[in-house]
This record gives sequence, structure tokens and C-alpha cells, in this order.
Amino acid sequence: MARSVYVTGIGRGDGRQVVELGLMELLSRRSDRVGVFRPLTHRSADDMVELLRSRYRIELAPGLLYGMDYEAAAALRAERGQDELVSVLVDRFRRVERHCEAVLVLGTDFADTNIPDELALNARLANEFGALVVAVVGGNRQNADTVAAEARNAERAYAGLGCNLLALVANRVPAAEREATLRQVEQACAVPAYVLPEDPALAAPTVAEVVAATGGTVLLGDADGLDRDVRGYVLGGAMLPHFLDALHPGALVVTPGDRADLLIGALAAHAAGSPALAGVLLTMGETPDPQVMDLAARLGAGTPVAVVPELSFATAQLLAPLEGRITATAPRKAESALGLFDLHVDVPALTARIELDRPQRITPMMFEHELIERARTPRLAQIVLAEGTEERILRAADVLVRRNVCHLTLLGSEPAIRRKLADLGLDLGLDLAADPKTDPRGEIGAEAAADPAAGSTDEPAQAARARVRVVDPTLDPRRERLAEVYAALRRHKGVTLDQALDTVVDVNHFGTMLVHQGLADGMVSGAVHSTASTLRPALEVIKTAPGAGLVSSVFFMCLPDRVLVYGDCAINPDPDAEQLADIAVQCARTAEEFGVPPRVALLSYSTGTSGHGADVDKVREAAAIVRRLRPDLPVEGPIQYDAAIEPAVAATKLPDSPVAGKATVFVFPDLNTGNNTYKAVQRSANALAIGPVLQGLRKPINDLSRGATVQDIVTTVAITAIQAHRQREAEARAPHEIGHEAGHEAGPEADHRTRATTVTG
Repeated sequence: MARSVYVTGIGRGDGRQVVELGLMELLSRRSDRVGVFRPLTHRSADDMVELLRSRYRIELAPGLLYGMDYEAAAALRAERGQDELVSVLVDRFRRVERHCEAVLVLGTDFADTNIPDELALNARLANEFGALVVAVVGGNRQNADTVAAEARNAERAYAGLGCNLLALVANRVPAAEREATLRQVEQACAVPAYVLPEDPALAAPTVAEVVAATGGTVLLGDADGLDRDVRGYVLGGAMLPHFLDALHPGALVVTPGDRADLLIGALAAHAAGSPALAGVLLTMGETPDPQVMDLAARLGAGTPVAVVPELSFATAQLLAPLEGRITATAPRKAESALGLFDLHVDVPALTARIELDRPQRITPMMFEHELIERARTPRLAQIVLAEGTEERILRAADVLVRRNVCHLTLLGSEPAIRRKLADLGLDLGLDLAADPKTDPRGEIGAEAAADPAAGSTDEPAQAARARVRVVDPTLDPRRERLAEVYAALRRHKGVTLDQALDTVVDVNHFGTMLVHQGLADGMVSGAVHSTASTLRPALEVIKTAPGAGLVSSVFFMCLPDRVLVYGDCAINPDPDAEQLADIAVQCARTAEEFGVPPRVALLSYSTGTSGHGADVDKVREAAAIVRRLRPDLPVEGPIQYDAAIEPAVAATKLPDSPVAGKATVFVFPDLNTGNNTYKAVQRSANALAIGPVLQGLRKPINDLSRGATVQDIVTTVAITAIQAHRQREAEARAPHEIGHEAGHEAGPEADHRTRATTVTG
């Protein structure tokens, strides 16, 4: 029987979609076969079901995910009674359950349902389904006393009807009331209770929702623009100077269609990046002249401009009650919802109460979700994104901040980044970003290693909200000091202070120096730079970690039913036996760190003792070195790829091997083989290739493919944050071995250690 969780409430307006999405994320991290079921629905395709179905790749037929519509349920109940209705819904639930390991059940919405005693029906369905119950109460515009009373009533009602309560959630509580509400709710309830504050990003409608609600027609704008959050309205009627003063970030301008001056003024302000607007709504059914629209299109590329038939006042009346919804067409809202849930709910404790064991098999989706979860713990890391003006980087930053994954430092010109954010309709909260002149990490020195804004190492991840700051290397007050440090580290190469001042302006060098000096925990680059440009500064100043002979890389190859580790496919062209062994040990360590049980196959064109020659002998020698270095590690080599991965082939070629047929870590003999193989598997098997993830550096620096997608960047940043946590843990365990200034290895012999390392473009 699948483990099921039933989400329900006691009335409408509780915003429980946040809780439903958060619980589905929780379930998907521990199971690769999750399902969703809506017993009763108002329409054939429910927004929340469709969002969960698409986001979590639920492959069941859409019709299976619904019980019946309310009208049919009312008719069945009237004709044959409540027991028959429940019996039919249970049968339909079982059809979903038999295909899944975990099912999320979405209770009725208490809105125009025509069902008497709706709470009792939800309780009975939960009991009949054998589901744990999460009860949600709404706290919108309520004080702590009222919300606590509602929570107590909800717990008593569902417990009194025999439900197995998993938790209680008070949602949409005013932010100022959250702490007081949490104290009172925890005192009032016997089950774990959580309080989620009202989030303006979730309450805000998107431009697309505004256009739909007002019967508008889109004149300009793209899909990304229509997905922008509307944070408020500015009714345009004043003259231009006063009108400009009223604009604010995320505002939707509502103005008569014949006010071309306000249309152009608003878009010009938006194009300047201050403030970034949601869009413009033209009333009275008036469309400006073609010349005006042509200028508007050039000023606000992608910014939505729509025309509505009503007058401004009537339009304002339509907009006043409008609230946003979490749907499959608003992915950014889903990210905000997940960030809010993870920030205020003790997910590990809730998971334990559901009794979901970690599965033996790790699917790509589970792997990606777990990366996000682990990146936040034990605190939010500070990660530098060197290419701060690149569109994909900014879109990834938006996701990372909404999901509360880590703090970010964007390198680049602040005006350029603001203009780009305005063009993309993104709001990263840069106005609230820390100023490097006053930021606790803005001073270089040993005392700058901790960021109070990010939380201490023993502070729970829920304690901080992710923030973003922009740093321009050409203007940053730390440039001169970073240049002095860089010049000292590279003096043996003849680098002068003047040369260093020019060098550290390069975003990859500047970001690497921030990491080196403890002003950031890690860096990600490579979306528009080559691997060599990203890695060279790291080899110059950060150097290899203790115990690592060289820097190498892995790709996490996410196949439909498992995650494999491939190395080295990006850095070292032709490692010798000792270097190959070093790569294998590092790959095994990386696999362990990211939850992949390491069974290492050192690949060759020959298996076992069947072949000889320099290439095979190199792999055989490397395998012997690995066994000596890590006698606990299951390793096989030389071995062919088919014998390493396919049990039937392994049974013939190496029947007694602990690795053959079930390898998880594949170490290639050279870069030519590795790079071509990972790309062949990626394209032919439609696998997700995450990487290259660099290993062997003292501090985490990671490279992106220049074809990296937004999701690739998000995943790489999460991996970098996890590496930063592990590096800090290692420093705490062995401070005498790790954490020395890189200047300790700044001599010629240090460069010799990494001279065999090259990079792919």
C-alpha cells in the first residue's frame, strides 16, 4: 500500500496550494513513483493537479488523477447515499495507489461545492484511503489569537473524526504576527504545527492573470513578461513628472490608451532599470498610434502592454480583489511557494513522521530535489556567479532566491544588471542587497570568514532568507587589497602589483579571489567563458586540496532509473596510472558525498586479464594503486563498459567481481574517451548530464557548459553550495590540514603539482 497524505482545511481562502506543493516536493525526494489524486473537482483539468502532474513527471493517465466532479458527486449522493459516493471515490483512489509508492490527496476546497458537512466528508475519505492528514487553516489578516483558536478547532475536529493527523499548518499569517502565532499554535496543538507567513510574491497576480480578468488583449510582450508578478498598481492620470515619482518595482501601470506620454514614460523608466515594471494596461479600448507602439516595442522589449475595454475606474474595480494562483503556467510562483515551505517547515522531521525510508534506487528527479534540499543545510552558503549580466545566470538566480537555496553575489556593472533584470521582468531584491562597504564579509581578513546574514554553521537553514548583491570588480573598494594578495601569490611568476590590479578586474579572477579570501564560499562560471578561463585562476591561487594530486571532474549522468558518475570527461587529457588512480579516488569520494554508493570501474578496451598493451597496463596499474589507497572501495579494472554496467555480460566476463554489472562510478582512461562517451550517452539515451563538477580544489569552483540551461545552472550552484558545506566540515575536523592560505603553496613546486591539468573548451 502506498503511503498517502491527505491535505485538507476547514474553509476557503487558506492558500493551501503552498502546502500541497511543499508536500509533493517532500514525497518526491524519497520516492520515484509519486501520484496525486483529487477526489472532487470543479473542472476536468484542475490547476493544481496539472501543475503537480507536469512538475513531478507523473506518468499516469490524467483521467486517473480525479475522482469525479462536484455535480456528479451531488447527484450520486442524492440518488444512492453518502456511503455509495465514498465507495466510488475509494475505488478510484485505489487505481492511483496501486501504481505509486506515495500519493498526495488534495481535499475539497470548500468553495461552491454544495456538499453538506464538507469537513466530515474529507475526514472520512482520509480514513478510508488510509492517509495521514495535514490540516491547513487560513490566517489572512488574522491576529495570533484568532489563528490559534482556528488551529485548535481544526485539530479537534479531524482528530475527533478518527483522522491520523500528521501536522497542522497555519498559512497566510501576517508577517508581523508570525512569531506570536507560532508560539500560540504550538501550545494549542498536540501535533507538530507550522506557521507560514503571507508572501507578497504568491498573493500577487501575474500580468497574464490580470489580462484574463479584465478581458484584455495583449499588444506587446512575450510569455516571460506575462509571467511577471504584479506588486501593485499605478493609475496614470497625472502629468509625466508626478507620474514617474509614483512608479515602483513590480507596478502595473493602468492608464487611458490615449495617454501616449505616460506609456512611453513608463517604458523609458523601465528600460533604465529603475524601477522595473510589471507592464502597462491601456484602458478605454484605445490603442495608441502605430508610431507610438513601435517606439514602445523598442523601449520595453518583452514588457507586456495590453488594452482593456473598460474605463480606468471600472478596470480598477476588477483588479482590486484579484489574487495570484500557483499554476503550471506560473513556474516562478511554484519556486516561491517551495522556498516559503522549506523556510518555515521542518521538512526532515515531517519526512520522518511519514516514515519514508531512503530508497535504494535514486532517480534523476530525486537526485535533483535532494541537491536543493542539501544545499541549504546547515546554513545558506554565499556563492559567486561571475557572469552576472548573462540572461541564463539571472534567470537561475531568480529560481535560487525563490527556492532559498543560497546567497548570491553577481559580478558585473550594477546599472547593466538592473537594466537586464528589467528587460527580463525579474526582481531579485537588489535594493536590499548588502553593500560591500558595510557587509561583514566586506573586509578582508581572518575575521571576515563568517557572514552573520547567512547564519552560523550551527544555525538552522530556516533562519535566513536568500539575498542577492551586485559587485562591480572595477568599482569595488576591495579591488586594491585583492590585487595585493594576488600579486603576493604570483610573485614567483613575475606578477607585479600593477599587473595584478588589471588581472583582478576579470570576473573569474575577482570571484576566485573572493572565495580564496573567505569572502564567499564558492564560485560558478562558464556560461559564456571557456573552462580554461574559469579554472586557470583557481589553479593559480586556490590550488589542490590536501591529498589530491590534481584537479579533475565528474559528470552526474542522470538516466531514467539511476544516477551514474563519469570521470574525468573535461579536464585531464591523458593521465598516467598514478593520476588515473587519483581521479578514481576523487570520483568515488564525490559519489559518496552526493549519495551515490561508489562501485568503481576503471574502463579499458579489455576486461580482466584478456588483453595487454600500454593502455591496458596503465589501467591495471591504476586499479592496483586505488586498491592500495582505498582498500575499502569496490574497484574493478581494467574492464569494458558493457561488462561494468550490464549484469548479463558481467556474468560471462567477470562472474565473481563485486563491481562488474553494477558499477556506479566509471573512470575513463583519457579525455578523448570520456568526453565523447558522456556526450554519446547524453544524446542517445536522453540523459541529463550534470557537470562538469570540479574536484580536488581546496575550495569549490565549478564550471558550466556554454550551452548550460537555467536548470543546469541552478543544479551546479546547489552542488557548489554542498561542496562548500563539506569543505567547512573538513576544516572543522582537521584545521591543521585544511584552510592554510594558498600562499603556502605559491612557489614553483605548487605549479608543478597541477601542470598536467589541462581543460576542454
